[in-house]
Amino acid sequence: MSKNNIFKSMAFAALFVGGVAMQTACTAGFEEENRPGQKISQEELDRDNYATSSFLTQLVNEAFPEQENTYQMTEDLIGNYLGRFMTYANNGFSDKNFARFNAPNGWVSWPFNNSLPKATSAFNSIVEKTNRKGVFYAQALVLRAQVYQRYVDMYGALPVGLEADAAAYSSQENVYKLLIANLDTAATLLKPNLETTLNEEFDKVYAGQLGKWYKLANSLKLRLAIRMRYADPAAAKKAGEEAVAAGVITSNEDNCAVTYVPNGQYKTSVEWGDSRACADLECFLTGYSDPRLSAYFKPAKQFTTRTIIGCLAGAKIENKTIADKLYSEAKVDKNTRGVWLTAAEMAFCRAEGALAGWSGMGGTVEDLYNRAISLSFEQWGLGSASSYLSNNTNTQANYTDADGGYGQNVAAVSSITIKWDDTATDEKKLERLITQKWIALFPDGQEAWSEIRRTGYPKVFPVAQSTSGYNLDVPNRIPFANDELTKNPVNYRKAVQLIGGTDDYAAKMWWQKK
Repeated sequence: MSKNNIFKSMAFAALFVGGVAMQTACTAGFEEENRPGQKISQEELDRDNYATSSFLTQLVNEAFPEQENTYQMTEDLIGNYLGRFMTYANNGFSDKNFARFNAPNGWVSWPFNNSLPKATSAFNSIVEKTNRKGVFYAQALVLRAQVYQRYVDMYGALPVGLEADAAAYSSQENVYKLLIANLDTAATLLKPNLETTLNEEFDKVYAGQLGKWYKLANSLKLRLAIRMRYADPAAAKKAGEEAVAAGVITSNEDNCAVTYVPNGQYKTSVEWGDSRACADLECFLTGYSDPRLSAYFKPAKQFTTRTIIGCLAGAKIENKTIADKLYSEAKVDKNTRGVWLTAAEMAFCRAEGALAGWSGMGGTVEDLYNRAISLSFEQWGLGSASSYLSNNTNTQANYTDADGGYGQNVAAVSSITIKWDDTATDEKKLERLITQKWIALFPDGQEAWSEIRRTGYPKVFPVAQSTSGYNLDVPNRIPFANDELTKNPVNYRKAVQLIGGTDDYAAKMWWQKK
């Protein structure tokens, strides 16, 4: 997609959003947590089923943004590039972008001004139709948790309806508390209906299987718990142990994957050619002789030294046509389901929980680490991981740019190996675990970016061009929507104080306490 087309689509979105007042979630705090569950009644099945389903579909589209423009603006340009899964091949993106800490205002504001209002509006419509009861409401709570976590982990604070002024921001800590309470409510409402199939025709995620929605609610709770492990150890431990005890995703057949044709990454990487493999992921996979390399990426269209070649983050791309030939695109088809949460990720979360001393994780750290990698291999149709798991010598490869490429050669920055070593220090154990978790998170760049920020792992290459004086490999956040300063000035200034006093790329997330 050309830079001009992106801004045309942003302008259209702005016109659409401008006609709708910015709505925030209606919630009276956290009191929903103990709402009792109930079996689905015939009245609930009949009541506004079609209308509610349409709003759920809208919410799914924002929670798991596969539509091409939403995907590019909220996932590819931000999470995929900062999580070091993909990077841009479009020379129109080369001077100003998130990797260089100087993205255009339109890019910075797009998630907040376009996607977030749509998600909030759809959620509020579901609340109105369900009166905060039943499984449709439970599904809406799960989807809103996915949306709000993504965006609060981008910006660091978010208006979620906890304050008297609906446009006031809440701290990331309070947003996390809200989401955990909401997921508990959702699980309570879903639990009596685990064997029920409902709304199969409209459910693009689980084809109406409520038992799988229940596992997704618990899995999102475990993801939140791990994310805040260093910021609030006691609350994280409690939430994590509860989530695992209730039942998280443990099998690839329960992975959270969305049917949306055409797949978002297919559009951005294959059809538009705007994104290519990032050097960081390519060099880990190349160095490890990891078979996921050829599952994630296609051979470059023009190559000499190796078939699959990544591009350095922040490289000075001067010609898109040349860059598209030199670097590898994603191996994804138009009909590929978008994957957003997996059994492998949950096994890695449980492994880290065990490393942190949490109870009931279902095995030792080593057992869960090995299981997680095996699940990832299975997810990608790669057979047994046994020989990979026993490899204690391979490390990240040095980066060699493509002949005639737009970066430079860089020595490997990591020496971590694959095989689990129970005699290693806890820090080395964490590095090994997170490096493999990061590999397995592909193609969910948002979560990959969060893991780099939260733990410092995996170690990544320096940005190829300058980063405007920031001494960071990846931004800690993106700035708030630029028009908030004029449209919502009082709350904007309060929000800046919530994140430490400076609205820039360096302000840390609440959970960055390691």
